[in-house]
Amino acid sequence: MDQSKTAVVIVAAGRGERAGQSAEGPKQYRRIGGRPVLQWTVEAFLRFPMFQNIVVLIHPDDVDRARDCLASYGDRVRLVEGSITRQASVLKGLEALREAAPHVVLIHDGVRPFVSERVIASVLDAITERGGAIPSVPVTDTIKRMGDRGLIANTVDRRELFAAQTPQGFPFGLILGAHEAAVQQTALSFTDDASLFEWLGHPVALVPGEIGNVKLTLAEDIVAADNKLKGTSGMIDVRTGNGYDVHQLVEGDHVTLCGVRIPHDQSLLGHSDADVGLHALTDALLATCGAGDIGAHFPPSDPQWKGAASTLFLQHAVEIVRAKGGRVCNVDITLIAEAPKVGPHRAAMVACISEVTGLDNERVSIKATTNEMLGFIGRREGIAAIATASVVYGEAEERS
Repeated sequence: MDQSKTAVVIVAAGRGERAGQSAEGPKQYRRIGGRPVLQWTVEAFLRFPMFQNIVVLIHPDDVDRARDCLASYGDRVRLVEGSITRQASVLKGLEALREAAPHVVLIHDGVRPFVSERVIASVLDAITERGGAIPSVPVTDTIKRMGDRGLIANTVDRRELFAAQTPQGFPFGLILGAHEAAVQQTALSFTDDASLFEWLGHPVALVPGEIGNVKLTLAEDIVAADNKLKGTSGMIDVRTGNGYDVHQLVEGDHVTLCGVRIPHDQSLLGHSDADVGLHALTDALLATCGAGDIGAHFPPSDPQWKGAASTLFLQHAVEIVRAKGGRVCNVDITLIAEAPKVGPHRAAMVACISEVTGLDNERVSIKATTNEMLGFIGRREGIAAIATASVVYGEAEERS
C-alpha cells in the first residue's frame, strides 16, 4: 500500500467524565510529565515526516485550550471541531481530509500518549489496498461470561481474544465510505473504527501492540502516566515545607496563638490577629507547591485583612494545596515565647488546626519552648513560631 500520502486523525473531542473534574479541563489536557496529554500524543506522530496532515478533533468548548496546547506545531496540525459521539467526530475528521485525498489514514485516541514508533510502523506496513490493520495485545486474564442472577455461565477460551488498541489504519477512501454508510443507519453504533470497517465486510489485520500503549481513562491512569514520565515509577510524591514568623509584643490583654485567644498582659502587633503559629503554618503549606508566601496572598497593606482571623489564611493555603493535587498529612508547629504558657491551651489549638486542615488530632503537633531569657524573645519583646508541613501530591485529579 502506498504510504507516501498518509494522514492522521486524532480523536480528542470527548469530555473524559470517568477521569473526574480538573481545572486543567478534560483528561486530554491534563498535565503528565509537565505537559498536556494531547501534546505527547501529537508528538508521537510528528516524528514521522510523512504525516503532513494531522487532524485533531476537539470539543467546541475546548477551542482556546487546544490552540494553546498545539499552536507551536504549525501547519502540520489542524484543529477540527468534533461531534457528540466518537463515531460522528471521526467522520468529521475524515471529511476534513477529503480535499487532501490521502492514500492511508491512521485514527488514534488522543489519550494514548505512549504509542511507540514501532506500533505505528507495524500498522502502516499491514494496511493493504482493501484491508485495514490495528494493534492489539492478547487477553491474559481468565474471562468469564455472566449468566442469570450474577452467576458465571461459562469460561471463555481466551486464546482467540485480543484487546484492540490504536492507531487503527485504513485505506482512506474505504474508511470514509464506511463511515458515510454507517451514518445513514442511525441505529448503528460502533466502539471503534475497525468494527465499522468490518461491518462492510472489509478485512482487518491484527498486528502486535504494546502493553504500554495504554488509554488514559481514569484519574489513576493519569497519575500513573505522570509518574512514568517523571521517572518516579509510582513513588509517592511527598513534599515538606517550612515556615517562620515573628511578631512584636506590645501592651494589651491577650495573644492569639494557633487560633486560640489566650489572656495575657501583652498583645501581638500585626495587621491581622498576628497569630504567629498559623502564619508560619500557612507559609509551610504554600511552600510545598511553590505558591509564594502569606504576604503575597494577604498583603499587610490591604485594609480588608485588618484584624482578620488567621484561620482564614490557613484555610486559603489548604485550598491551594488541594487544588494543586496535595493532601496534607502532618503539621508541626513550635512556638517560641517566654510567656504565656501554651500547655493549658494545646488541646484547643490542635482542635482548631484539625478543623481547618481536616487532619486527625494525632497528625497535628504543637510544641512550645522558651528562648532561655536570651534575645528579643527572652526580653519578652516578641513571639516566634516555626512550622513544618508534610503534603503528598499526585492524588488531586480525582477530587478537583
